[in-house]
Amino acid sequence: MIQIGVNSVLFKSYDFAQAAKLIAQCGYDGVEISAIQGMCEHLDLSRWQEQKDELQAIVQENGLKFLSMEVASLNEERLLLAFEAAQAIGIPIINVGPGGKSGVDEDLAASIATLSRLSEIAGTYGVTLCVKAHVGSSIYNTPTTLAAMEQIPSSSFGIDMDPSHIHRSGENAEEALPAVISRVKHIHIRDCKGREQGPGSIELQACGRGEIDLFGYCEALVAGAYDGPVVLEVIGAQPTHTIEQVTAVAAESYGYLNAVFKKLNAR
Repeated sequence: MIQIGVNSVLFKSYDFAQAAKLIAQCGYDGVEISAIQGMCEHLDLSRWQEQKDELQAIVQENGLKFLSMEVASLNEERLLLAFEAAQAIGIPIINVGPGGKSGVDEDLAASIATLSRLSEIAGTYGVTLCVKAHVGSSIYNTPTTLAAMEQIPSSSFGIDMDPSHIHRSGENAEEALPAVISRVKHIHIRDCKGREQGPGSIELQACGRGEIDLFGYCEALVAGAYDGPVVLEVIGAQPTHTIEQVTAVAAESYGYLNAVFKKLNAR
């Protein structure tokens, strides 16, 4: 059955203990812990050994599980630390962006080569490295995603299929998903209005608020027999956002996703 989680980056102005408690109260099954340098480091990879026991205890106390970790960067030094931390803490999936620029063949080739090499390393730690198509980056749509799939044979490599980036790249996510579903191992999800570069305010990223056909997308996930994590990833929370505001986005999105997947008999 599909498990629903939320990336702790939504709660970046609050500590992980606060975030986990509220995530559990919203009804989520698990959490993606943010290790995004310069944005939100609930997991500080430079001292993960110090945090390990506390993070595991927080998740256990709240009846959650670690679904994934977001590092975002392709920096090899950080990812080697991430692989070590994931293995020790019990985090099965590490999510990154592809880097590079859209439409630059050399950047796409370099990104695929890096992902291929790092996926092999991830496999030695028993974890999976996932990449998502990202607006403006070397992998940004279905054709570039397929190129990565074709050239990276490792079973420790997967696609993190984020409908908001596919939507903003000019495709309809529910129609694009079947082409890549065979290698999809993680889902980042959020809504947005329009196809502009940014995803919009955190409120408009709540599932069901925007223009993406998220019901159709979830329907395609279930039709493709996907049974991995579906994780709300809302970017852009500011220190001015209260704990009530960020929790409302998480709660509203959980209600939407839980109802949709129940209707589709996936929960």
